[in-house]
Amino acid sequence: MNNINELIEKERQEARTVCDLSGANSKECAAAWDAVEELQAEAAHQKQEKPKSSFQTYCDDNPDAAECRLYED
Repeated sequence: MNNINELIEKERQEARTVCDLSGANSKECAAAWDAVEELQAEAAHQKQEKPKSSFQTYCDDNPDAAECRLYED
């Protein structure tokens, strides 16, 4: 996750530079900020909790079931 945050920050700096050079209303500026937004969306997607499998749900409901027991060495 740290790697994507670094990419987001790099793209932000690049977007600021592009907007300073080409103007805030330019197509290049809009495209640069679109790239930042796409990376932020990906970061949010990666943070989402994955749904539990049927087996995980079963073990949560039946922790004493033989197939759900955990043995430590």
